[in-house]
Amino acid sequence: MSQLNQSISPPPHDGAIAVSLVVPALNEAVNLPLLLTRVAAAMTGISYELIVVDDDSRDETPAVCERLAREYPLRLIVRRPPRDGLSGAVLRGLAEAKGATFVVMDADLQHPPERVPMLLAALEAGGDFAIGSRYVAGGSTQEHWGFFRQVNSRIATLLARPFAGTVRDPMSGFFALRRSTFKQAERLTPYGYKIGLELMCKCRVHEVREVPIHFDLRTKGDSKLTMTQQFKYLEHLSRLYDYQYPRASPFVKFFIASGFAWVIAVIAFVLITRWGGMSAASAVIGSYPLAVAATAMFHLRYVQTQREFLRTKYPWRDFWLASAIEWAACVAVVSWAVWRLHHPSPWELFILGYAAALVGRYVCRKELLLDLRGLRGEPQTHERM
Repeated sequence: MSQLNQSISPPPHDGAIAVSLVVPALNEAVNLPLLLTRVAAAMTGISYELIVVDDDSRDETPAVCERLAREYPLRLIVRRPPRDGLSGAVLRGLAEAKGATFVVMDADLQHPPERVPMLLAALEAGGDFAIGSRYVAGGSTQEHWGFFRQVNSRIATLLARPFAGTVRDPMSGFFALRRSTFKQAERLTPYGYKIGLELMCKCRVHEVREVPIHFDLRTKGDSKLTMTQQFKYLEHLSRLYDYQYPRASPFVKFFIASGFAWVIAVIAFVLITRWGGMSAASAVIGSYPLAVAATAMFHLRYVQTQREFLRTKYPWRDFWLASAIEWAACVAVVSWAVWRLHHPSPWELFILGYAAALVGRYVCRKELLLDLRGLRGEPQTHERM
């Protein structure tokens, strides 16, 4: 389906725009009037535009923007249908922006507009990328996080370290960059909420400056942070690892998926040999379909999140073909071991059979382009089954 858009722009005015503020919005009608008031006060003396990218809100967001555009330099873009979530909305706004410098912030007033001039000053001082940070000296958050929320945040930050370096708050959605920096971006593939991390990685920024902010509580409207978004963050990290480490990432993913499958298979093998009344050879052969099923879960996520980049037209057909070859290799080697070796132990049969299957898996998936190789090419245009 093609993407249709509705736009509302303020009356034309003379003079170049220095700063474009991009604000993704979904059902934020109650917050936008106060946001525009605070932005206007913070941007006194600076030529700016504010672009609200609305992902087809079901509240009064378009009507509120139409009214506010009479008083403020506001442009509204409505995405129908929205695609790629908040990250896609931000990229659409940046593509439409006219300013020499871009600032991205949320519409829910958790990001303080009063700190925008400090972000701009950080760029002027030599930064390639400026982030509003909760975790540097002078930064804070209004929300009280429990132990598990704090652990979750620390782990998320640690996982982003290969792309963010020493940045303390790399997942912040409040940031600024120059137009020239944005134009350096390579193969942007937004997914989920963490578009700032995507831009830091894909724009090849060298100097990131963090500006302390107070991250306020949302006072009106509903939070968009859900468990689904946290899973999307992990999938987004997977894409960034593919981009940053194109050679190592496929191997790591292959061994993670295979290792998980082996754990499931070992459990099944032990249960079958001890309580299933089957021979060791039959237990090895019979447990392998469970390993395939475990791998299929990884393949499902792979197809769902990387579909537009797949090199094969029929990812599931190729997956089951590769799995059948793996199983055949396992059966062949186990049968050979029983025939040729002198009373092989159950674990010898397991290791030999699964090692043969692992080799078959690696070879087949590499040849069929199912080796979790990630985002190495441009989006494919052919239809897939």
